[in-house]
Amino acid sequence: MLGLGFFGWIIIGGLAGWIASKIMGTDAQMGIGMNILVGVAGGLIGGLILGLALDVESGGWWFSFFTCLLGAVLLLWVVGKVKKN
Repeated sequence: MLGLGFFGWIIIGGLAGWIASKIMGTDAQMGIGMNILVGVAGGLIGGLILGLALDVESGGWWFSFFTCLLGAVLLLWVVGKVKKN
C-alpha cells in the first residue's frame, strides 16, 4: 500500500476521507485538508487492521481505496464517540 506514492496517497486519501465524512455526517465540519488527513490516517489504520488477515500491499488502487475508506469511517466514528464524552 505504501507503493502508491505521495500523490496517490493524497488522491485516494482525499476521496476516502470525503466519502467517509459523507457516510458519518461530518462533511459540513470538515474541509478538503481535513478530508485528506482523515483519509490518509484511515489508510494507515485500515492497513494495520486488514494487514493482520490479508495481503494489503498487493491489493491495488481499489483495495487501497476501500482500506482507506474503512479506516477513515472507523476513525471518524471513534472521534465522534470521544467528542460526545
